[in-house]
Amino acid sequence: MNLDTLFEDKKKQVISFEIFPPKKGAALRDIDATLEILSSLSPDFISITFGAGGSAVNNKTIELAKKIKEVYHVEPVVHLTCLNYTRDEIRGMLDELKEAGIYNLLALRGDRSPDYEPKKEFLHANDLIRFIREQSGDFHICAACYPETHPEADSRAADLHHLKEKVDSGATHLISQLFFDNGDYYRFLEDAAIAGICVPIEAGIMPVTNKAQIERMTTLCGAHLPEKYRRIMHKFEDKKEALFDAGMAYAINQIVDLLTNDVDGIHLYTMNNPAVARRICEGIQNLV
Repeated sequence: MNLDTLFEDKKKQVISFEIFPPKKGAALRDIDATLEILSSLSPDFISITFGAGGSAVNNKTIELAKKIKEVYHVEPVVHLTCLNYTRDEIRGMLDELKEAGIYNLLALRGDRSPDYEPKKEFLHANDLIRFIREQSGDFHICAACYPETHPEADSRAADLHHLKEKVDSGATHLISQLFFDNGDYYRFLEDAAIAGICVPIEAGIMPVTNKAQIERMTTLCGAHLPEKYRRIMHKFEDKKEALFDAGMAYAINQIVDLLTNDVDGIHLYTMNNPAVARRICEGIQNLV
């Protein structure tokens, strides 16, 4: 199923999840616990991240996407990065996806890695989006956005300009990077509308359950921690179970507020953690 019609029902807010392929092939079976829980909430789709190097088949993305579709009857969205690939390689991956019956993509530039030399044929996500559209009109293309501005952007205005380029190139649906202050997200929605970005935008939420994870995510994504979150981290940083409970409660409160304010959808970064998936699903199952 192509997800282009996903947001046509204005009475329904989209709920989706992100997982990543386990690094070891045998571990692919271990993700079933998470998928069982996620599929019980009947999400609109589950996205699968894409490895930094190698083909889609090698990093198990397509195998996992097929499992989600055929076993759990949920539509998969495959991440496709471009910085480390040539046009011929991307064209081959698109053919692989079509052959597997997968037509929904999240088009990304991809993170820079010291282990892989950029091919320099795709410098930005909008280059990939435009290329996919030129190759085929069969795909639904999502793109990423940053409520607090991309860490590499020269300015907020420049970041919004580049986001508009993604939409103009053919992205019909946006998924936000994680954030911890809903006010930042609401301001971003206002700025995006002013910039002429009129496609649906899902709010990306990551329940953070340990101090190291919080510090890593804020460094990578440029997301700031509200003072009330800092107080939670300070009070419970040495109490693993208490910090887990507090982090989950914070994320659920974020989601409830977002749903109450009629956002287009919620995209939950699960980190393949079945305990996180279960707690979130229990907390919002009567709201969606």
